[in-house]
Amino acid sequence: MARRTVADQLVAQIVAAGARHVYGIVGDSLNPVVDAVRRAHEAGVDISWVHVRHEEAGAFAAAAEAEVTGRLAVCAGSCGPGNLHLINGLYDANRTRVPVLAIASHIPSAQIGTSYFQETHPDRLFLECSVYSELVSSAAQAPRVIRSAIHHAYGGPGVAVLSLPGDVADEAAHDDGIDVLTPPPPPRVVPDVAAVHALAEAIDAAGKVTIFAGAGCAGARQDVFALAEHLHAPVGHSLRGKEHVQVDNPFDVGMSGLLGYGACQAAVEGADLLLLLGTDFPYDQFLPTDVRTAQVDVDPTHLGRRTRNDLVVLGDVGETVRALLPLVQRKRSRRFLDSMLKKHRRAMEGVVGAYTKDVEHRTPIHPEYAAVVLDEEAADDAVFTVDTGMCNVWAARYVTPNGRRRVIGSFLHGSMANAVPHAIGAALAQRDDGGPRRHVVAMAGDGGLSMLLGELVTLKHYDLPVKIVLFDNATLGMVRLEMLVDGLPSYATDSPTVDYAAVAQAIGIPAVRVSEPTEIRGALRQAFAHDGPALVDLVTDPRALSLPPKITRKQVTGFTAAMSKEVLGGGLGEVMAMARSNLRNVPRP
Repeated sequence: MARRTVADQLVAQIVAAGARHVYGIVGDSLNPVVDAVRRAHEAGVDISWVHVRHEEAGAFAAAAEAEVTGRLAVCAGSCGPGNLHLINGLYDANRTRVPVLAIASHIPSAQIGTSYFQETHPDRLFLECSVYSELVSSAAQAPRVIRSAIHHAYGGPGVAVLSLPGDVADEAAHDDGIDVLTPPPPPRVVPDVAAVHALAEAIDAAGKVTIFAGAGCAGARQDVFALAEHLHAPVGHSLRGKEHVQVDNPFDVGMSGLLGYGACQAAVEGADLLLLLGTDFPYDQFLPTDVRTAQVDVDPTHLGRRTRNDLVVLGDVGETVRALLPLVQRKRSRRFLDSMLKKHRRAMEGVVGAYTKDVEHRTPIHPEYAAVVLDEEAADDAVFTVDTGMCNVWAARYVTPNGRRRVIGSFLHGSMANAVPHAIGAALAQRDDGGPRRHVVAMAGDGGLSMLLGELVTLKHYDLPVKIVLFDNATLGMVRLEMLVDGLPSYATDSPTVDYAAVAQAIGIPAVRVSEPTEIRGALRQAFAHDGPALVDLVTDPRALSLPPKITRKQVTGFTAAMSKEVLGGGLGEVMAMARSNLRNVPRP
C-alpha cells in the first residue's frame, strides 16, 4: 500500500469539504501538496490543480468560485514570496465573506526562526485577512487543524489559512479516521419579538418610509417587495444588493453611493424613517444624520457603525420582514412613493441615459453606450465580473439583473485587476458542474487588465469561455475623477496606447479592437458565439467621468479649482474636450 502523507490527508479533507480546484503556482516547499493533488486527480478524484500566472490571481479565482458555488475553494502559494502574493485576493475573499482555504507553504520546520532563505511568518501575516490562521507543526496535529480551518472557512464564512512547512506536508499521516467534512445547513436567525414590535411602532409613526436594501436581502426579495407594497415605500439598493432586489422591482429608485444613480439619494434623505435591510453600506456621507433610522442585519457588528441607529433588529431579513408584516398598518398615501418613482424615471431618462442616446456615430466611444449594448447582447444567465473603477460604475448603472445573472467584483475591498481572475474562477466553477458552458463576461479596464496581463495565458491554457470586454481609455478614470474633485489636475493617470487585441491574438485568443460605436454590437456577438476565450478591446472616451447622485459644494469647488489649474497650465483644449464629454451627465435639480 502506498505511503499516505499529510499532503494526501489535506487533499482528501478539502475534497470531502467540497473543493474541486487548487489555484496556484507550483514550487519547492509546495511540491508535496502539488504531487498529492496530481496523484488524487490521476486516481479519479474530482480535484485538479489550476496553474495561474500570479498567486494573487489564484486567490481572486478561488474567491469567485466560492461566491458562485457556495463551496469551499482553495488557493496555494509556496514559501515566502509565493504565499505573500495571495494576500490581496485573500483580503477580497474575506471581506466578501466567501469560504476560501489558503495553503501557505512554509520553509522547513527546523529552520523557522533562523532568518532562513525566504522566511516569513505566514501564520501571523494573514491574521488580518482571515477568520482563521494556524501553523501545522506536526503530522499528529494536522488532521484536526485542517478540519478546524475548513469549519472556520464555512462558518465565518471567510478565509482560513494553513501555514504548512514542506517537510511536515511530506510526513506520514496520522490517520484519525475522520476525513469527511460537510458544511452544516445554515441556521434560521429569528429576531427578538420585542424588537420587531418596536420596529412596527416606529413604522406606523412615520409618514414616509424608504427601504435601502443590501446583499443581506438575498433570498428575501419577495418579502421586501411585500413590505414595500404595504408601506408604499420606495426601495433603493447598494451595489451588492442590486442583483437581489432590483429584479422586476416596481418600487425601484436606483442606487446610492459613489456609483449611484436615480432617485435613491432623494428617497433616503426625504423619508421620515429610513429602513436599512441587510446592508453595511460603507459610505456614511450618503446616509442622512437627520432622518430616523432602523437597521435589520444578521451580524451584530454591522449595527450602527455607519450611521445613526434609532432602532436595531438582529435577525435575518426574510425572517424579520415576515414577522413584521402582520404588525404594521397599511399606509394609505402613495404620494411619497409616486413622487420618488417619477423623479427616478426622469433621472434615468436624463442623467443616466444621457450618453446612451444618439451616440452611435460619435467617437471616441462613450463607455455608457458600450455598457448598454453589452447588457443587451450578453446572455440572460451570464456571470459578469467587474473591475474596480469606472467599470464598477457602468456595471452598476447598466447591467440589468434578471434573477439568473450574477455580478461579481471587489466591491468591499476595491482592488484593481480583479475582473479577469474572478472570471477564471467563475468559469471553472460552472464548467466543472457539468452544465452548459455559461458565458462569463469580464468587464475589465485597461488599467486592471495590464496589472495581471499574464492571466490571458491562463484563459488560453484552460480554454475557458471568458469574454473580456475591455473598456480601454488609456487612463485611470476613477483616479482622475478623484483628483479633480479634490482640486488637483490629473497627473500620472494616463497610459500609453496599447493594442490589447493584438496582445490577446499573440497568445492565441480571438480578439478585435473596436473604435467605432457602430461596430460594438457585431464584435460582441462574434465574441459570444466563440466557444472559448475572446477579447473585445473597446477604445472609449478617456474624458468620460462618472458623477455621483449627490455632489457637495466642496467637490464642485475642487473641480473648479482643478479646471483652473488645467487652463493655467496650458490645458484649455483638454478642459473643453472634457466639458463636451460630460456636460450632459451633470446632475440636474
